[in-house]
Amino acid sequence: MMMTSRASTLATPRMAPPALDSDLGNGREPVSRAASSSQTAREAQSIRILLADDHEIVRTGLKALLEQKGFQVVGEAANGHDAVKLAVKTQPDVAIFDLSMPLMNGLDATQELQSALPKTPVILLTMHTEEQYILDALRAGARGYVLKSEAATNLVTAIEDVVSGASYLSPRVSRAVMLAYLDKNKRLEDPLSSRERQVLQLIAEGKATKEVASVLGISVKTAESHRSRIMEKLNTHGTAALVRYAIRRGLIEP
Repeated sequence: MMMTSRASTLATPRMAPPALDSDLGNGREPVSRAASSSQTAREAQSIRILLADDHEIVRTGLKALLEQKGFQVVGEAANGHDAVKLAVKTQPDVAIFDLSMPLMNGLDATQELQSALPKTPVILLTMHTEEQYILDALRAGARGYVLKSEAATNLVTAIEDVVSGASYLSPRVSRAVMLAYLDKNKRLEDPLSSRERQVLQLIAEGKATKEVASVLGISVKTAESHRSRIMEKLNTHGTAALVRYAIRRGLIEP
């Protein structure tokens, strides 16, 4: 997988080379800067984006930023559960998920989407710079990891990179990934499955077992079984310990 960690200005058009004499002689018109900019805008317009963030003001700002650059926002969602459903319905070229969302976090939404639409790249947008969050995102199948503080300058570049088949990491987190790769012994693998993380998140959000079962479309008995396995794997007893673990893993915000 090719990784890029370059920062750039927002969709700055590439300067076209000066026209050659042979071009003029053949009757071909020289490529103008305006033509290059117009081509960039047309390419952006062909890219369809799905946004998912539980803060409406963030979605509004991102939508304005992307539409200003010519991208088409085809859907918005406030949680990971709805985001996956909407993605299957709208078939976007790129999905941009917040890492921390209610009902289903960005990590599990990424995994769900990759199962349903494996050709749709996901960019996770977050404030977390810790290596564990980044590694979890990559394991979940995310192709991009962009810090919210750098979205104005890096998000367009990230979209262009993942659409072209590459991957993108914000410059501030690429060093953390490199250090984690060099020191593999310090990696903390998540012992929970994707479904168990979803159950854990809902429990940490204060939902009762019946509510967990209803949200996930499973029986109450299955939800109780997941809860028991989670406590066994984490060697914890009580909801408070589960909430603390969920916060440490970024499944919910404190």
